[in-house]
Amino acid sequence: MQSISQSFIKKLRFNENGLIPAITQDWLDGTVLMMAWMNIESINKTINTGEVYYWSRSRKKLWHKGESSGHIQILKEIRFDCDADVLLLSIEQIGTSACHTGSRSCFFQHQNQTEGLSQPLQTPSDACSDLYKIIKTRSKKPEEGSYTNKLFEGGDNQILKKIGEESAEFIMACKENESESISNEAADLIFHLQVALAHHNVSWRDVLRVLAKRRSAPRRSKGN
Repeated sequence: MQSISQSFIKKLRFNENGLIPAITQDWLDGTVLMMAWMNIESINKTINTGEVYYWSRSRKKLWHKGESSGHIQILKEIRFDCDADVLLLSIEQIGTSACHTGSRSCFFQHQNQTEGLSQPLQTPSDACSDLYKIIKTRSKKPEEGSYTNKLFEGGDNQILKKIGEESAEFIMACKENESESISNEAADLIFHLQVALAHHNVSWRDVLRVLAKRRSAPRRSKGN
């Protein structure tokens, strides 16, 4: 990766200790994974190597994320906020966790959480990713009366039939140009598509990776 430009550094507002907070989020589903501190040295190291380095305030040294655990972070993009005093790192998390507790994210507690919970709460991501998590849970832990489980029980015949029906209903909503109906039918179609993905053990993240790859691919010429 190229060296970071000095113009980028000059725009940032570091605190009196030469540090700036950095929020880290998953590059595909937007999940906020952790918060740590960076300085000019760690920012340069991150940009130059493509792997994320923070500044450890307790050890007063560079901290290569995942150096001991193997759960490194690959930098996809770095931004700063409107006041230039907070960084946002878009990263690919290698391994299952960003948190030292073993959780995917450090933000697994909220104000209503009671003490003594044995399992950390799922950190919210985008709505489609959260929906897929629920669908996948239903496939592993069926619930009586669950519509999702009825689809799984029916297998491809039932699932694909519903995708066909929902596709037709989405098309009709678009033909009638009813925005609310279009939104609802699109949601129904996405749900049934995700059931089919789960049934065939294809993750929603795999779909997001394809979309991300296509987004960054060179545009085709008009003749192709």
